[in-house]
Amino acid sequence: MKRWVRSLLIVMLSVVALPPASVSAQPKASHPSGAYPSKTVRFIITFPPGGATDILARVLAQKLRDTMGQQFLIDNRIGAAGNMGAELAARAAPDGYTILMSTVGNAINASLSSTQTYDILRDFEAVSELASTSFMLVVHAGVAAANVKELVALAKSKPGALNYGSSGTGGPSHLSMELFKNATQLNIVHVPYKGSGPASADVAAGQIHMMFTGLSTAQPFMTAGKLRALAIGRPKRLPSAPDIPTIDEAGVKGFEASTWFGVHVPAKTPRPIITALHRSIVAVLRQPDTAERFEGQGYDLVGSSPEEFSAYVRNEVPKWASAVKKSGARMD
Repeated sequence: MKRWVRSLLIVMLSVVALPPASVSAQPKASHPSGAYPSKTVRFIITFPPGGATDILARVLAQKLRDTMGQQFLIDNRIGAAGNMGAELAARAAPDGYTILMSTVGNAINASLSSTQTYDILRDFEAVSELASTSFMLVVHAGVAAANVKELVALAKSKPGALNYGSSGTGGPSHLSMELFKNATQLNIVHVPYKGSGPASADVAAGQIHMMFTGLSTAQPFMTAGKLRALAIGRPKRLPSAPDIPTIDEAGVKGFEASTWFGVHVPAKTPRPIITALHRSIVAVLRQPDTAERFEGQGYDLVGSSPEEFSAYVRNEVPKWASAVKKSGARMD
């Protein structure tokens, strides 16, 4: 047998004789076994579909799927003003496959109940603040008030006759209205819902008279002529809705009503996973179509670092504790 043929046979036999581990070594090098994410990620939302939290989360989930190559499955866990879903997330394995859409409500709830089983500061790691948005004071189209001054006059002429909805007892929309009531000395009745979506729908249907809610939730009803925005709770008018005055301009000086949205993961989640999530979230928020969509709906996109978001939430807890005390709201 010629020498070159013999050499070729030796090479072929040596390749066939390689152990299975060696054959699979190169693919593992290009796709490390520890790569994140390698399977579907559960994205817990603590409010029902249709509200501001759910709308933002669904867009983020779709874009994270495109960015990170895995499904981000929305899991709406409703109840106890957001506590049910947050408690579920707090007990999940700290492996990055359960993440929480956190809101200002998670910072508020610690002051509302003595039986809460999770702590947003102790049981979670911050990933990033996604966005903040200011609440609008909206009324049903049939309410005989074209502005805040007329609404206050109407409510004072009928003490206890008007009511307002909220996303839940002790939630930011509830506390914002309680602060508004205190500032204007109104006697109106609270009707709590399990999310801003159902509450806004009932205001639009005329079942309740008014509420504080986000532009993204209210806008479809406003376009249909079923809701009317009287004012917005931010220091300056919203660029995408310049005709809506601020509540400060309407005569309630210094009044602000806003909320924020972020992503948290269970405590002890490895830092590389937090870093990967943060990097992808910031990339999504910087996409031009994301900014165009949400800034047009009244959101201020943020994309803060884990450290910045953690410090922010740490300051939010005592700030809202003061608001809860003034309102007298309790969940016990």
